[in-house]
Amino acid sequence: MTSIVDQAKRQLNSLNFDSELSPGARNAVNVCLRVQPSEKVTVITDEATKEIAASIVRELENVQATYRAWVLEELAPRPLTDLPSAVAADLETSQVSIFAVQAQLNELRSRMQMTDIVNRHKIRHAHMVNINHQIMLEGMRADFSKVDRISSKIIGLVRKAKQIRAKTPAGTDLKADLNPQYHWLKTSGIISPDKWGNLPGGEIFTTPGEVNGTFVADGVVGDWLCAKFGSLRHCPLTVQVKGNRVTEVHSSNRELESDFWNYTHTDENSDLVGEFAIGTNIELKDVIGQILQDEKYPGVHIAFGNPYGEHTGAKWYSSTHIDIVGREFDIWVDDEQIMERGQFLVQA
Repeated sequence: MTSIVDQAKRQLNSLNFDSELSPGARNAVNVCLRVQPSEKVTVITDEATKEIAASIVRELENVQATYRAWVLEELAPRPLTDLPSAVAADLETSQVSIFAVQAQLNELRSRMQMTDIVNRHKIRHAHMVNINHQIMLEGMRADFSKVDRISSKIIGLVRKAKQIRAKTPAGTDLKADLNPQYHWLKTSGIISPDKWGNLPGGEIFTTPGEVNGTFVADGVVGDWLCAKFGSLRHCPLTVQVKGNRVTEVHSSNRELESDFWNYTHTDENSDLVGEFAIGTNIELKDVIGQILQDEKYPGVHIAFGNPYGEHTGAKWYSSTHIDIVGREFDIWVDDEQIMERGQFLVQA
């Protein structure tokens, strides 16, 4: 197994990469994760993402951190049924981890196994599923200190609220009644041991008490459906929610409609709203059809399935988790409007 690790490290060290990736990689290592020379880092990547991983490894070497690198295809067939044991064992001894891969169908279980280890050991973990060149040149170049400031202000408002309402010109009209027993989390791009975060960062989220209404996803949907369908600007997905569960799904793209319905009916809780979130990356200008970045776009997004209960306090579980994203939101926190047509009315 040591030879596999050494081989992956040599591959990434010798791989030529676009120098335009370096600012985003530097942001990830130095700003978001604040990697120290004394720390051990686990880097997990795949064949499709090796160039980005190589740019990140270069920054780890610049700070003189110890790291182990893994290329998934060298360990097990894709899609993964489980997290490879060698990767799991390596994570057990790391303080920082970076997961830069492209999502494949039915791999969520293996990612959950990974985040279980991350949560147990309070690893500062950067989750970069479906990271690509465009995201490295856009979202990963954000001023995450600024994103953190606006995130802190918005989370301060919602933690005291009983209800959040959201509307869009496309037809979203949604109400979320909040459960004071559930925690709000901030993943602004500044990653702490308390909660791993997606990179690029920029969102606050909770498990809602109950959501009712209509959500028109004219942005993007998550997990493996994202790569399949991309931007939904011209064929939105309309989701009806009643009592916190999906009741109807409609789209002119029948395959999208079918795939989403089947995904949200994988297990008994796959159709439950497990996440209610507000994107706070104010440096993003539009939805690009990539969920990793688009869920950070300013506005409301919700996810059906796993509520990340170990962080939010929700007591139920699902084996699935899928986000839906819209555009140009108006948002009210109780009776105070905090966003108009996608622009925060609160200053960073």
